[in-house]
Amino acid sequence: MPYKKPEIEKIYYTVGEVSEMFGLTPSHIRYWEKQFEALKPFKNKKGNRLFTKDDIETIRLIHHLVKERGLTIDGARKKLKDNRDDTLNNYEIVKRLQDIKQELMDIRDKIGPPQSN
Repeated sequence: MPYKKPEIEKIYYTVGEVSEMFGLTPSHIRYWEKQFEALKPFKNKKGNRLFTKDDIETIRLIHHLVKERGLTIDGARKKLKDNRDDTLNNYEIVKRLQDIKQELMDIRDKIGPPQSN
């Protein structure tokens, strides 16, 4: 049996890596950090922000609310503060539906256009 190198998952991500994940600038992430209580990355002795997977999920939720659904910062902050669980659940449902839609579109493209007799 060949040796399989174990996957090593990162514990912390830099603000540059996180901003790249979402197509945002690092200053955008820092701004959201100031605006949302739920987003509190660890800072090392040099003051560099280090984001955990939980922080990234919070950013993913904020990104969904602000960039995809078009809520204001105040609206997104209220939504996360008042009912974070419902917001997270709705986000996951929307994400699953988008994935299913993409799969169906891929199948449609593989099959090709309908044949007329």
